[in-house]
Amino acid sequence: MSRATASQLSPQRRAADLRRLAAERFDVLVIGGGVTGAGAALDAASRGLKVALVEARDYAAGTSSRSSKLIHGGLRYLEQLEFHLVHEALTERGLLATRLAPHLVRPVPFLVPLPGGGLRDLPARLFRRSYYGAGVATYDAFAGVFGGGRGMPLHRHLTREGARRVFPSLKAEGLAGAIRYYDGQVDDARLVVTLARTAASLGATVVTSARAVGLIRQAREVTGVRVRDLEAPAGSPDAEFEVRARTVIAATGVWSDDMSRMLNDVGLRPGIRVRASKGVHLVVPRSAITGETGLILRTATSVLFVIPWGGHWIIGTTDTDWQLDRSHPAASARDIEYLLAQVNSVLDRPLTTADIEGVYAGLRPLLAGEADSTSKLSREHAVFEPMLGLLLVAGGKYTTYRVMASDVVDRAAHRLGSVRPSRTADLPLLGADGYAALWRDRADLARRHGVPVGVVEHLLERYGNLTLDLLALIDADPLLASPLAGAPEYLAAEVTYAASAEGALHLEDVLTRRTRISIETTHRGLESAEHTAELMGAVLGWDAEVRAREVAHYRARVAAERNSQLMPDDATADAARVGAPDVRGFAADRGADGDPVELPSSSR
Repeated sequence: MSRATASQLSPQRRAADLRRLAAERFDVLVIGGGVTGAGAALDAASRGLKVALVEARDYAAGTSSRSSKLIHGGLRYLEQLEFHLVHEALTERGLLATRLAPHLVRPVPFLVPLPGGGLRDLPARLFRRSYYGAGVATYDAFAGVFGGGRGMPLHRHLTREGARRVFPSLKAEGLAGAIRYYDGQVDDARLVVTLARTAASLGATVVTSARAVGLIRQAREVTGVRVRDLEAPAGSPDAEFEVRARTVIAATGVWSDDMSRMLNDVGLRPGIRVRASKGVHLVVPRSAITGETGLILRTATSVLFVIPWGGHWIIGTTDTDWQLDRSHPAASARDIEYLLAQVNSVLDRPLTTADIEGVYAGLRPLLAGEADSTSKLSREHAVFEPMLGLLLVAGGKYTTYRVMASDVVDRAAHRLGSVRPSRTADLPLLGADGYAALWRDRADLARRHGVPVGVVEHLLERYGNLTLDLLALIDADPLLASPLAGAPEYLAAEVTYAASAEGALHLEDVLTRRTRISIETTHRGLESAEHTAELMGAVLGWDAEVRAREVAHYRARVAAERNSQLMPDDATADAARVGAPDVRGFAADRGADGDPVELPSSSR
């Protein structure tokens, strides 16, 4: 069986994996299908361990699909003298861009604008250029020494005229010049799905819509988890079952405190507390801003990015404490106004709410500390073992997911014994092998399959060598080469492939994560919903009633998000957003008082 075939997360594979969960005992059971959980499942499987992963919703449904879409070293960490974090992140950036996922991680240029005034301001201007220049030079030096294959061009100083040439929308007034440097860009949700599929190709059992509802214990040792299948019919005797494991790894991000609550009845305090910081991003059309690079701007409280994203720009982010619903963090009108005000301070044509195509909000899981501001909390990660057989991993940042995964699996391996070290630094992700050759020969590939070169380029940058699977679908059914209704940037084949090979179970899985239609179109995916449901239904066996229910749910979700973005503050935005129930069979992660529901634990 080929690696691609072994990785397919089809409906049939999900049914088989559910049976395996209930029947077998695993070396490692991972809870959480975000980037860290999927990375841990891959790391463990690559060491030859018997691995399972359960995720309550969809891959990357939480934080890991709502980032700034950057694989970066963290330029601001240099200023905070956290050199070890920069070293670690730049090493990972180099690995991803050159070896592990060159089809998903690619260079993106940024400008650091340098403010300036008249001759009186000359000493300050020279200092700022020297200060920022030294920082970016150090960044490049770290990447060259530690980056394991840089994968990014070196930085360059620009005059004011040079900065305006590459970014005409920058205000000339008060601009002394700029420094151009490079970081990496990624579709965060696609990377997580690729990690999960790579783990599956190595034999891991991976199941979404499978919620961990309690820990199973023998005396003071965790021996497994009780899991609820959220896709099971109401009243089904198979809806809840036990999964046995020698070690349980909880990679639950901002839900880490829920795992801690499961230990309350045995009087344990795991010593880990995660604080959620909300980050909001705006998406505007590429035509709204004229520029060839991104921007990185200092604000009073954090860093603001303006990031090129295909035919769009991503503008973000905020950095504020969040203590409300964690499943569906809401962006308020205040968040949107703040971002517009910050970016308009440097643009010659101000943006307005009429320019906005999409808005999304995510939560960063930060290790709680003494700092009042979430922007000052560390991006370090930590691994805890509060009870025999249970490991918690939390904190960190998206770019260093592989390090976090390796660290927590190292702890599991120490417990299991006779396990080889991590292999993931040398293991290309699914789609990476042969990518460079396919890109070089893309015109010939397009000619052989009768599609435009632009279509092949689009597919290669999203699927790598798995593009051949999508082209095979098109060869078998040429109608799948047609654009998706309301979203001409995507093909019908991508929806079929998402349902048949990428584990998509619901309409929102495709419209918000397998594609980015929900944030890249002014209609937020509403004009694509019917066509998408029809294509998914053909794979998943949806009848007219199920298709209608999926579309109705998605419409309610979009309406709730739009309503929340009109609210003046977090509390009212949250109340508006949670008005749309979750399609997966559990309403929300909140009790009547707004706090998370305490999950039950079972013991033997």
